[in-house]
Amino acid sequence: MPKVIRGMKDILPDEVSRWQKIESASRDVFRLFGYRQIRTPALEETALFVKSIGGETDIVQKEMFSFRDRGERDVSLRPEGTAPIVRAYLEASLHKTSPFQKLYYLGAMFRAERPQAGRMRQFHQIGAEAIGSPDPAIDAEIIALEARILDSCGIKDYILRINNLGCKDDKKRLSRTLKDALTDKKAMLCDDCKRRLAINPLRVIDCKKDNCRDALRGTLKNIKFLCEGCIGHFDSVKALLDILRIKYLLDPYIVRGLDYYTRTVFEVSHSRLARGQDAVGAGGRYDNLISDMGGPELGACGFALGIERMIMAMGEGASDFGGGEAYITAYIAAVGEAAHKRGFGILNDLRSAGIACDMDYEAKSLKAQMRSADKSKARFAIIIGDEELASGEAVVRNMATKEQRRVKLEDIVSSIGTPCHD
Repeated sequence: MPKVIRGMKDILPDEVSRWQKIESASRDVFRLFGYRQIRTPALEETALFVKSIGGETDIVQKEMFSFRDRGERDVSLRPEGTAPIVRAYLEASLHKTSPFQKLYYLGAMFRAERPQAGRMRQFHQIGAEAIGSPDPAIDAEIIALEARILDSCGIKDYILRINNLGCKDDKKRLSRTLKDALTDKKAMLCDDCKRRLAINPLRVIDCKKDNCRDALRGTLKNIKFLCEGCIGHFDSVKALLDILRIKYLLDPYIVRGLDYYTRTVFEVSHSRLARGQDAVGAGGRYDNLISDMGGPELGACGFALGIERMIMAMGEGASDFGGGEAYITAYIAAVGEAAHKRGFGILNDLRSAGIACDMDYEAKSLKAQMRSADKSKARFAIIIGDEELASGEAVVRNMATKEQRRVKLEDIVSSIGTPCHD
């Protein structure tokens, strides 16, 4: 029997309502903040991610699902959402018609990592990109937007950490200084970080291994690499977060695993997730990515939240967030062939009136059909048998109060009441 591919996961019907509520709550927040949805393909040219994320990052080196297609093109399943959106922004010439765009997305991402809790090879993200402004207020809004979504989904006790990476020149200074400072401590570094130190020293900061963290400890605090402009920008971001009463911690280890980030970077973590993989969401500013991809010099900032990790962070509250609603308004329990045919017609009348409903298709007993009605969380059960057909009346049962009343078959639709808007 075929099985789901390792690292992938089926989202079964009992789980889907939770996902839908998270997505719905997120859309409401995006609408509140003036963001519009964009949808990009799951498959892109590999060069897009090599150029944007960085050829020496772990994502490109180890984690992308990349292959050559039948047209001999090098393509990859998207490992993140920002680069495809910037590609679409430039390809559609949005920078020429309306440079400032506030966009959001929901969708699957793919990384060939070792599967574990909250870290699947196909995972799902909710994210936003504000493209076209260097204003520090955008940094603060993006962080506030992410926090509002978490709050709307009932996620509590998360921790926001922020850091200032500086501009492109600042990052070069930091890289040179790190390389010099860590050369004498090279023996303490893991094999990956020894390679990173030679090629891209900033990636050492992102390592979660204790030995590498110990080698870095104290080094970052003593490095002065930020220019005045970047210091001022970050001070403004912090002041705006204070105005919004958003709590944060300053953390020099927050650098993110993508090379395009500049200035403000941030990460939201939660204690319900495993150490080293406790990030629920993250993001930052990327002021050079648009121009690096062939567009104009435009500032931008964004974030992404992992839906699987959001559900883990909800803990016990996740089941309440996704369950309990009435999936359908009415369930028709029909006994006998003639009753089933009449019930099938009533089913169509109810749906034409916008009322969500269902019925039995397995010739179950009345008792079994009532169990199905209860399991479906229907508000009403409409019972039809030979006796009801003869009298021209169905029994309408309120599934919550157990009260029953007889209703003429032609009046079923009007008796059920307000249409369901699920």
